[in-house]
Amino acid sequence: MHRLLLFVLLASWAAPGPAGAEAIAVDAAVVARHLAEAIRFPTVSHQDPERFDAQPFENLLDHFRATYPLVHERLTVERIAGYSLLLTWQGSDPELAPALFMSHTDVVPVEQEALKGWTHPPFGGVIEGDFIWGRGSLDVKSGVVGWLEAAEGLLAQGFEPARSLIFAFGHDEEIGGEQGAAALAATLRERGVKLSFLVDEGGFLSTDLGLVPGKIVAQINTAEKTYFTIHLTARSDGGHSSTPPAHTAVGKLATAIHRLEANPFPLRISQPVRDLFAALAPHLPLGRRLAVNNLWLTGRIVARRMAEDPLQAAMLRTTTAATMISGGVKENVVPKRATATVNFRILPGETPDDVLAHVRAVIDNPEIEIESDTWSQAPRPGRVDAFGYQVLTDAVHDVYPEAIVVPGLLLGATDTRHYADIADDAYRFLGGMVTRAQIPSIHGTDERIGIESLANAVRVQARVLQRAGEAEL
Repeated sequence: MHRLLLFVLLASWAAPGPAGAEAIAVDAAVVARHLAEAIRFPTVSHQDPERFDAQPFENLLDHFRATYPLVHERLTVERIAGYSLLLTWQGSDPELAPALFMSHTDVVPVEQEALKGWTHPPFGGVIEGDFIWGRGSLDVKSGVVGWLEAAEGLLAQGFEPARSLIFAFGHDEEIGGEQGAAALAATLRERGVKLSFLVDEGGFLSTDLGLVPGKIVAQINTAEKTYFTIHLTARSDGGHSSTPPAHTAVGKLATAIHRLEANPFPLRISQPVRDLFAALAPHLPLGRRLAVNNLWLTGRIVARRMAEDPLQAAMLRTTTAATMISGGVKENVVPKRATATVNFRILPGETPDDVLAHVRAVIDNPEIEIESDTWSQAPRPGRVDAFGYQVLTDAVHDVYPEAIVVPGLLLGATDTRHYADIADDAYRFLGGMVTRAQIPSIHGTDERIGIESLANAVRVQARVLQRAGEAEL
C-alpha cells in the first residue's frame, strides 16, 4: 500500500501499432520552443471576471495560427465564446462517431508572495536544463500544444482519418468552463454530434510514485471527484477594538474553519480504489497482495496506512480546503462581518448534500451562515472495455512498450462534465512523464515539464489520433 497514488482499476499490456501507420517525427527542441512561446502569453483566469484580459488570449490564438499552418488550413477552425477553439478534422466515414480531444488555454494566477519562490518567472517560458518552466507547462498548455503538434505532424505525413477527430480547447476551465467548455459542448450538442469517446487532461506516466516499484505506470483517469464550494459568514457587533465583543466575527469564523480542518471526512475505500487494489495485486509483494485481497479484514489498516500521505489520503476521503477569507477594514475596527470560502473535492459515492450535513454537524454553530456555491456533477466513469480505452492503452504501448497501464481517479475536476451527455466514454490522459516532485507545482511554484517528457507526450498523442481515426476493432 506504500505510495498508492491516483490510480484505479486494471492493467493492460502492449498491442501492435495500427496497420500501415507511420510514427511522426518529433523534434523535442522544436516542441519545447513552441510550448515555451505559448507559456509567455499570460492567459490567466481570475476568480473575478472583471479582471479578464482578452489580449493574451488573442495573441495566443494568433501564435497557434502561425505555428500550426496545416491545422488551420485543412481543419475547420471555429472560435466559440470569443476565445475557445473548436477544430474539426473531417473523417471519410460519416457512420463512425467522432472522437473528441480536449485541453484548455487558460491558467491560474500566481500570487505576488509566491513569485520570489520561482526559479524562473512563471510566464517567462524559460527552457533550462531538462525542463520547460512556467505556468501552464503541466496544467495544461502542454496538452493544447501536444494535440496541435500531433495533428500538424500527421497532416504533413498525409494521414487521413476514417473517423472525424474534433479538438476543443476551452479558455476558462480554471473557473469552471461555464463560458468556454459549456459553449463548445452546446455547439456540438446542437449539431447532433454523438461522440464515441473523449480525452481530456489529467493523466500522466510515472516511475517514482511507488505504485509498482521499478516500473513505468501510465494512469488513464476514467473518473474524477466532484468539485463543490461553500461560503461561511459570521457576524458580530462592530465597534472600536478597545472594547470588543466576547466573540468577534473573525473569531467565530476562525473557530468554524478550525473545526472543519480538525474533523476531516472519514476514510472510505470506495469502489474505484477497491478495483485498483484488485488490479495491482498481481504486481505487489506477497504481504501487500494479501492485504489488498482481503479488505474485509484489513480495510481499516490499509486506509490508515495510506492516509499518512496527504496525496494518498485524498483518494480515501472527501477533502476540505479553506481557500479564501476576508473581513475587516482597519486594525482597530471590529468588523461586523467576516466570510470564508471552503472548497471540497467529493469522493465518488458522496454528494454535496452529504458535505453540507457534515459541515453543519462539525461547525455546530447556528450563527455561522452556510451558503452553497459552485459544484460540478462528475460524469460517469469511462469504461475500460471500450474502444476509447483500448486506443489510449495501445498508444501508450507504442511509445512505452514496458508500461503498465491502469485506469485512475482524478482528484481534481475538469471540463469533461460539460460533455457527459454526448460522449459514450470519457478519459483523462496526456501521455507525459512526471515525477512526484513535480506534482506540487501544478497550481503551485516552479511548474515545469521535462523536454523529453513533452516530446514523448506528443508521440503518444499522435498515436492516439492515428488509432482513433480508424474504425473500431
